[in-house]
Amino acid sequence: MTLTLDLPRELEADLTAGAAREGVPVETYALRLLSASRDSSSRIQTGAELVEYWRREGVIGSRPDVADSQSYAREIRDAAQRRQRD
Repeated sequence: MTLTLDLPRELEADLTAGAAREGVPVETYALRLLSASRDSSSRIQTGAELVEYWRREGVIGSRPDVADSQSYAREIRDAAQRRQRD
């Protein structure tokens, strides 16, 4: 089936960047995303499967600037707690 979509520029840029990261055509990357969202949501049942899914999708390791994730999470939480409420 051929499907033609008018994508918002931001989404188009995200798809193009993701495809470039993986070194595949945009069409292939979009198809992978659609397939993964359909398949993975019904199959993830354990924490290990979730971590593997995140690894495949490039989430794990996507923040090389964060060396210690626990410390970073603590900083974010502390900043949120100090934030003044309106």
